[in-house]
Amino acid sequence: MKTDIIKEIKIDDLGRLCVYPAIENFYGIWQTATEVHWDIKGHFLYSPKPREWSYFDWYERIITVIKKDGFCDLKLSKQTIWTDIPEIIKEQIISF
Repeated sequence: MKTDIIKEIKIDDLGRLCVYPAIENFYGIWQTATEVHWDIKGHFLYSPKPREWSYFDWYERIITVIKKDGFCDLKLSKQTIWTDIPEIIKEQIISF
């Protein structure tokens, strides 16, 4: 299994949780039918805007789907950039 660093996590203008891996691409992840998507131009994974699930739930889903179906362990680092992520969500993500 590969390992990649998460270079940025953000909530974008559309309300989606976006996770930017440093190196890996996940073009075919949409085929898993898990609502985890890959933005080819922006080079990031994203969730739909939360409806019933929280942003933390979506983070957990993205990480789990990529590990299981993308064969990659995405890891936070001290250099991970947090953009428009409320502190409480950041703390939950770091604790995961």
